[in-house]
Parts: sequence; structure tokens; C-alpha cells
Amino acid sequence: MKPHEQRVPREKRAALYYRVSTSDQSTAMQEGDLRRFAAVRGFTIYDEYKDTAISGATKSRPALDRPMDDARKRRFDVVLVWRFDRFARSTMHLLSALNEFRHLSIDFISYNENMDTSSPMGEAMFTVVAAMAKLERDIIRERVTAGVRQAMKKRRSWGRRKVEETDSTVCTQILDLRRQGLGMVAIGKRVGLSSRTVWRYLRGAEAGATRRQSELSALPHPQDLQHATRIF
Repeated sequence: MKPHEQRVPREKRAALYYRVSTSDQSTAMQEGDLRRFAAVRGFTIYDEYKDTAISGATKSRPALDRPMDDARKRRFDVVLVWRFDRFARSTMHLLSALNEFRHLSIDFISYNENMDTSSPMGEAMFTVVAAMAKLERDIIRERVTAGVRQAMKKRRSWGRRKVEETDSTVCTQILDLRRQGLGMVAIGKRVGLSSRTVWRYLRGAEAGATRRQSELSALPHPQDLQHATRIF
């Protein structure tokens, strides 16, 4: 570039994302606000992504998956959303996306929260979001731990209860069908269980029968008892 020439800054390419949770809602207000904002800031709209009738709690959203893929290909420079909850399903999800955008040198702007990660205030907000995400993880961990403790107080074992603990009739049916020569898959279809569950129960039942047989074998024979009685 010659000394007298100046580099003309390239306009930022923006990706606009909209979402509504139900089919009777409209993204019109989100679209109007974000398009006007992009015009005022001098952004070129690269593409607009819209999820309709999709809950924010849904992990996979078609219109959100596309901009994330386009971001990794550096097809735009900034992401515009109307509000945090229109974009992310949780604070942790938001932080994960912001971290990825930061790694890709892509700015993130939330219209309603006035957050712009390209500004000093936006950087401060990023720190707050990170702290909130950590708090959210800690709260979830504490709730899970408390729930496990409470469940352990009520039951000696943890996890899904075994079939022999829930329905003795099914256990009898499994044993009868096995005596008839049916395989694990066929038995499972008959009683509405997986073949693995049937196999696990039969293995346990067989082990229990073998153990009882061993215990009986260890007992003295009645004739031996009679002989011992005569001695004494």
C-alpha cells in the first residue's frame, strides 16, 4: 500500500437471530428492532436466522445451529440478538457461546440488555455472565447432591429399582417362560422388558438358587444327626 493511500475499514457483517416459543407469536418486533439497529451501526446484514415455535430449553435449534456453523467459518463479524433469553437456554449456554464467539473474534450484541462485547462495558458484562454461570452450576450441583442424600435416606440402594423389587408376578412369568425354552429376547417381548433386564434377573435367580443349594449341602444329613443323638 502506498504512503498516501489509506485503508478503508470494511463494514462489519452481522448475523441477526430471532426466536419465538409458540406458533401464534411473531418475530416482527425483533426483526424491526435489530434491522434498525444494524442500519444505525452501519452493519451489513449477512443473514437472518429465525426459529419459530421452538422452546428456548431445546438443545438443538435449526436456526441457531446454522449461525454457529457460519461463525466457525468466519462468515460474519457480529451476532445481534433481541434479548439473551431469545438466544440462550441458560446462563451456561450463553457463556459457552460467548466464549466461542470471543475465540473467533466475533462480537455479540444483545439489543434489550445493551450488551456489546466489543465495548469495555460489554467486557465487564461478560465477566458478570461468567460469574452467574458458575453460580448456576454450583446451585445445580448442590440440588443434585441434596436430592441424592434425600433419596439415600429413604432407600438403601440408588438408581432404578430392580424388576424383582417391583413386580413378583413378572419374575414368575420370566422363570416359567425360561423353563419353556424361550430365549431372552422372546421373554422380554412377552413381559415388556429388555432382553438385558431378563438376562440380569435370570442370572441373579440362578446365582441365588446355587447359593441356597450350597447352604443346604453344608447342613448335616438327618442320619448323621440320629447317629450323634445315640452317642450322646
